[in-house]
Amino acid sequence: MKKVIALVLALVMCFALVACSNGDKEGETKNQLETVKANGKLIVASEGVWAPWTYHDENNELVGFDVELGGCIAKKLGVDVEYVEAEWDGLFGGLDAGRYDLVINGVGYTEDRAKTYDFSDPYVFLDTVVVVREDDDRITKPEDLNGMSTANTISSTYAELAESYGANVTGVDDLNQTMELLIQGRIDATVNDETAFNDYLRANPDAPIKIACVANRDSYYIPVRKGESEMLAAVNQAIADLREDGTLKALSEKYLGSDMTTEE
Repeated sequence: MKKVIALVLALVMCFALVACSNGDKEGETKNQLETVKANGKLIVASEGVWAPWTYHDENNELVGFDVELGGCIAKKLGVDVEYVEAEWDGLFGGLDAGRYDLVINGVGYTEDRAKTYDFSDPYVFLDTVVVVREDDDRITKPEDLNGMSTANTISSTYAELAESYGANVTGVDDLNQTMELLIQGRIDATVNDETAFNDYLRANPDAPIKIACVANRDSYYIPVRKGESEMLAAVNQAIADLREDGTLKALSEKYLGSDMTTEE
């Protein structure tokens, strides 16, 4: 009987040791870059409603500068790309929760965001402009926004910039809704990306709107979760390679009409 009990105890200890050994291996924490490469897939999130950066073409295909940029970065990492669309306010929440690997959607740098994310090197440089109705000459400089009504996606850098000049910002879902409010006279102005304004005007040439002034010079970055230094380094290397081999310039000329990938 004692021999049987000893044998059982020995077997239990063996199983425990095997389980612990397997648990250690399974419990090893991979960094984000290792996980992406192990999965063979980079999950890139964007809105899908903001031309020319991320939008749907006439065939309902997701296209745009940032969409192609995501695919190019995935290729540099040696993995496939999977695109996910979400509303602006959900993009960062999904990044925080690990549902997405990267958000590539014309993201600007702010000190508040920098508390939560590390930012890649900038990949484009462009003007942020104040847009008004074509018959409205009240705004000639950003400071004239003080007391004016504007519309933007809440938590966007454009909303923050408008508020910094004293504007009263109405939250909207996308650029089209913003322009509708402006054309209808329900807001005085909007602060937005000049390339997005130009793209909207190309699609709506009769829209009675114009650029009143430049609000500031801006850059777009790719946010990476804090602590993922390997992923940040890989993204920066990919951006550097794409700039050097001319891919960034080609994407800019294709979607933005000129090369906006350098500070000049």
